[in-house]
Amino acid sequence: MRSHGGDDDDHGTGGHGTGADSQDAGADGYGRDGDTWRGWRTAAQSALYGPQGFYRRPEGPAGHFRTSVHASPLFAGAVARLLCRVDEALGRPAALDFVDVGAGRGELVTGVLAALPAEVAVRTRAYAVELADRPAGLDPRVEWRADLPEGVTGLLFANEWLDNVPVDVAEVDATGVPRLVLVRDDGTERLGEPVAGAQARWLDRWWPLPAEEGTRAEIGLPRDAAWASAVAAVRRGLAVAVDYAHTRASRPPFGTLAGFRDGREKPPVPDGSCDITAHVALDACAEAARTATPAAAAADARATVPLLLTQRAALRALGVTGARPPLALASTDPAGYVRALAGAGEAAELTAPGGLGDFGWLLHPVGVPDPLAE
Repeated sequence: MRSHGGDDDDHGTGGHGTGADSQDAGADGYGRDGDTWRGWRTAAQSALYGPQGFYRRPEGPAGHFRTSVHASPLFAGAVARLLCRVDEALGRPAALDFVDVGAGRGELVTGVLAALPAEVAVRTRAYAVELADRPAGLDPRVEWRADLPEGVTGLLFANEWLDNVPVDVAEVDATGVPRLVLVRDDGTERLGEPVAGAQARWLDRWWPLPAEEGTRAEIGLPRDAAWASAVAAVRRGLAVAVDYAHTRASRPPFGTLAGFRDGREKPPVPDGSCDITAHVALDACAEAARTATPAAAAADARATVPLLLTQRAALRALGVTGARPPLALASTDPAGYVRALAGAGEAAELTAPGGLGDFGWLLHPVGVPDPLAE
């Protein structure tokens, strides 16, 4: 139930600059080595995606945590069905794109290609966007790249990618002022300058902090920019971001910054030894992409506003329900009953309340109707 994916500012999505008046908590004297202080965004960027970064490790994300992709092939099958719905909405084009953003070691794109009907698979151009080297033995149909392709016609799918786009962290001091949190490579923290500029405006709009000492927030501007760039890469079709998320009405009071390694949560330490992640303000990402959508697409009557729903609702709309097979099947087809029962268990894990089922799915149609609509 942890994330994978990565970015080199980030995953080549066009960069994550937030404007001339934004702060960079890793510059201007905060330092670049383990004994000096820098903001969490800069520290995590180096720890995750630097030359010795966590996501450069040969074992890949699956060596440390479990995502929906690893939980069951039912997830890739559902994404394949979603791609088929997008294909139909597009009028079955001669070339249909599938873009797996934050591809890890290619598990999702491989599963989607295997699950597609032959008539769709033969028209599908598959891309895996990932910083790590191309894994040996990957399907030769997959184009492995560090940046997004342009002019996507089809489905762009980012599963647990945005949570690994590094962000700065703010904490309220004893006087009620939000300040940037600085960190050393051993995880030791202290407070820096007051949050200002674009970062302060983002907090005011999306994650207003009470004047209570110790309350924290992750400043999601880089993720907004990353998602807007991803949606902008879609000429026609659908962009989907899947992640553990929160909205303005339910932000956690002390933030969500965490580390993961070897299947266990641990304190976040930006030395390359662990994953560093934080839940995603998907509502802010949705608005950033909506306002950045080209006027031509926004004016198209078939283009809808971004839709945010749970993974449970999304997968059920794609046929993953977790319903148990009828007991009578055990008598007529025992082996089939066992297979169906196992599938029901996997579906239940993917849709479970309090677990993977509570993940957010952010859908952004571009020039097509919502493919999940009844």
